[in-house]
Amino acid sequence: MYKNIYFIGIGGIGMSAIARYYKFKGLAVSGYDRTPSSLTAELEAEGIPVHYDDRPDLIPEDVASTLVVYTPAVPETLGELKAVREKGYKVIKRSRMLGEITQGQKCLAVAGTHGKTTTSTLAAHIFTDSSAGCSAFLGGISKNYKTNLLISMNPVVVAEADEFDRSFLQLHPHTAVITAMDADHLDIYGDLEHYRQAFRDFAAQTDGFLIVKYGLPISREDTPAELMTYSYNDPRADFHARNITTDSLGHCSFDLVWGGGVIENIRCGVPGWLNVENSVAAAAICLMNGISPEAVKHAISTFQGVSRRLDVHINTPHLTYLDDYAHHPRELSSAISSIRQMFPGRKVTAIFQPHLYTRTRDFAAEFAQSLSAVDSLVLLDIYPAREEPIPGVTSEIIFDNVTAPEKVLLRKEELMSWLEKEPVDILVTFGAGNIDRFIEPITELLRKRL
Repeated sequence: MYKNIYFIGIGGIGMSAIARYYKFKGLAVSGYDRTPSSLTAELEAEGIPVHYDDRPDLIPEDVASTLVVYTPAVPETLGELKAVREKGYKVIKRSRMLGEITQGQKCLAVAGTHGKTTTSTLAAHIFTDSSAGCSAFLGGISKNYKTNLLISMNPVVVAEADEFDRSFLQLHPHTAVITAMDADHLDIYGDLEHYRQAFRDFAAQTDGFLIVKYGLPISREDTPAELMTYSYNDPRADFHARNITTDSLGHCSFDLVWGGGVIENIRCGVPGWLNVENSVAAAAICLMNGISPEAVKHAISTFQGVSRRLDVHINTPHLTYLDDYAHHPRELSSAISSIRQMFPGRKVTAIFQPHLYTRTRDFAAEFAQSLSAVDSLVLLDIYPAREEPIPGVTSEIIFDNVTAPEKVLLRKEELMSWLEKEPVDILVTFGAGNIDRFIEPITELLRKRL
């Protein structure tokens, strides 16, 4: 039995949830991360020691009673990772740890290229708000609960199923949703077909209900589960919305059609048409697992969203600032489309920080096309995360093909001084790198203009 759990890469959104879980269970939890963040500050405030230098000497010394968990985002050359392997510590990936936690409980998992964080967080909120309760390991910070971890006595676990590094194949869900299968992580999978095959492998491990977005290439032969479909508004899907309306604040209302009838006049607590689709998917999970239609309707209306998912920081008729985690061309297109629907006729200025050299290389043309849908674009340098630079791959390979009426290429050090001089109507920051460090300074700057 382990007494210590040591996390290499503890500041990651998935890693931090598991760290919190084992702290709650009474184990001694500590870890390393490359850079301090608001999330690591919260972990430290909760009594979890975190350090930021590659220091093997800070790892608990008792090899037999210490379990080491690492994220594949950490480079294999890291001194701490090499040290624990050389000294014989038990070392496992985060995904395996999550798989072990969910064993013996009813796992409800949400997978997909995009939409999985909001959908899983909303499903967890529906269970919690209904008083049924669930534990949840989320890929973002729930704004209702101010955390990425929920713990309940009810043996139901909602988990975001991440396809990076085939992590989601450690899960064996009772119920799963697949939201999208657009090409991504081609550095891992090589091509779209191998990427999609991983989702079929995930489907094969689901044994209760598999709920897929209508039109995705998943068939009944791919899964032992009962296969069902959902859609934004396609009436051929088992779960879909109809009579969709949008109010002046960008919040949508709709009727949900499903096998049990119609749930009328559901109002989304968060704005944007994309959240209708996410709500349909989350409702499907919950309705198929015993949550009443009335409880589903109430919870969707009280959902406050997820930090960095169409996250509204300022909203007035003449100045609006949103932030979003979108880092894939399809995510950008969906988010920009939602913003256009929420705020028709207004000028949209987007600041985008590309994430990863490989993703930029593989999808440069698609990024340019998505970003051309804004009125003004600020494009920042690539955030490398775990990667080394690739010769010839810079933000310019996106920038050169953007056809937005206005565009500028900036280093992130130049961003605030550019913004100080630039009038904006709707401003949105996009990206999965460290662009989130600008949220507070931008909000502070823009509030002075109100």
